[in-house]
Amino acid sequence: MARVKGAMMTRKRRNKTLKLAKGYWGAKSKHFKMAKEAVMKSGNYAFVGRKLKKRDFRSLWITRISAGAKANGMNYSTFMHGLKVAGIDLNRKMLAELAVNDKEAFAALVETAKNAK
Repeated sequence: MARVKGAMMTRKRRNKTLKLAKGYWGAKSKHFKMAKEAVMKSGNYAFVGRKLKKRDFRSLWITRISAGAKANGMNYSTFMHGLKVAGIDLNRKMLAELAVNDKEAFAALVETAKNAK
């Protein structure tokens, strides 16, 4: 049986890794061994970052809702409780959008929450 050498597949695998490492500083974008380590580490950072992104956005939305509620004379926790008691089921993303872009509608929600408690 003929001997099979893996030159083509090895080169493809190396080029794929080097392509992912393009733009990295110094030898990390040129040498396969260093590029492989850098790409693996960047993959881990990307994985963790996708989880942190959700946390960061929720925190941002809460901050925006809190600022909008304070502008209308109410704090965040009593506003959210008032909405829950009133039976208004809006998520924080939409509430934050209203607080930033549609202040009249958000003020109406604050009034509803005040009357509900």
